[in-house]
Amino acid sequence: MDQSTEHSDNDGAVRSIGFWKCWSISVGVMIGSGIFLLPAVLAPYGSISFLGWLFTSLGAIFIALVLGRLAGRTDKSGGFYIYAREAFGPLPGFLMAWSYWLSIIFAIAAISVAFAGYAGVLIPAIDGNILAQASIAVAVIWILTGVNLKGIAEAASLQLMMTLAKIVPLLVIIALAVFAGDINNIPPFNPKELPMTQALATTALLTMWAFIGIEAGVVPAGDVIDAKRTVPRAVITATIMVAALYIASTTAVMMLVPVETLTTSQSPFADAAAKLGPLGGPMIAVGALISTAGSLNGNILLGGQMPAATARDGVMPAFLARTNRGHAPTVALIVSSVLATLLLFFNYHNGLVAAFTFLISMSTLATLTPYAVSALAEIRHALNNARAWALIAVIALAYSIIAMAGAGIKTLLWGTILIAAGIPVFYGAREMQRRKN
Repeated sequence: MDQSTEHSDNDGAVRSIGFWKCWSISVGVMIGSGIFLLPAVLAPYGSISFLGWLFTSLGAIFIALVLGRLAGRTDKSGGFYIYAREAFGPLPGFLMAWSYWLSIIFAIAAISVAFAGYAGVLIPAIDGNILAQASIAVAVIWILTGVNLKGIAEAASLQLMMTLAKIVPLLVIIALAVFAGDINNIPPFNPKELPMTQALATTALLTMWAFIGIEAGVVPAGDVIDAKRTVPRAVITATIMVAALYIASTTAVMMLVPVETLTTSQSPFADAAAKLGPLGGPMIAVGALISTAGSLNGNILLGGQMPAATARDGVMPAFLARTNRGHAPTVALIVSSVLATLLLFFNYHNGLVAAFTFLISMSTLATLTPYAVSALAEIRHALNNARAWALIAVIALAYSIIAMAGAGIKTLLWGTILIAAGIPVFYGAREMQRRKN
């Protein structure tokens, strides 16, 4: 299915990721915990939420097009860091890498929390037990960190298997709706009678978390075979396929579960699977665990790749660039997972839902900022010689800004402080590099 053997390019670099593994990194990070809860979250807003899905999907596709265009110009790992550095210079490049690394650390903590929550469905004894849930969250972080420490090829292979496995339960629910669903169950258009712009903005922001991860396939470009061709195709294909899968599976759940049940459901896909009999709920719970673990694995992979890419350029401490025989950035992986573990403990005392909500808010904001700067980089590239691509980048920029505006003042303030905290790290690393030379 994929080019799984190592391949040496003309520049001597050893690359082990082909199209399908690159595709699975983006798909695997995007499809995580969000989709399994969103049908219930969106149900009170009615079927107008499909317009929110459409708006978000189009915005995600425009971002994917911009990232694919930028990725087609380089075969270096780093993604946002490379694009911003080449367009605007070393400091903006570093700050985008720093922002994205923060988003990954927040995401690792958040997704591990979600994993522990789904584990409670299968193991009722840990449901509501904060200590037990925190222990499971930490354990899954370090088990998957161990896989990533074995090597980039092993981590990418696991990501491909998990991505294929997580798609299966979503397809089962879609097929079930075709045969057993009732279109009359779909909620009315706008039961809250909200103004159209408010309803669209609200539902679009709710669905944004489900698309975070579009960029995942561009980050390890240095390990991708024929990266300039493979990465754009993989990222754009992944985004379009995920958008279609999200909309279809949300429709399916709404057709299978009456709206009065769906609006109060804590596990909407499990409720939808009830029509399969007693095995339906556990099947969805297992699917959610695999989905969440796959997203976590992809984020841990990125948590090593991003700081390692900047360290190789001398804008982060050099020890973060150290790799092992499997080309895994060992120190960067360990540092990222340690920080995510500490972050998890600092937030878990408020309970699972509160911790998850804060962590995903920070992760989303810290990712949207590099999306916006990448769009600016493409505008700068394309403005004089590719006006159509410049227009696509302007739309991606507008979408990113609108989504950031919905984060709220508190989240924006925290995000600004955390990004600014990277400035002394940048100048400290450059000074260390200067003394070394």
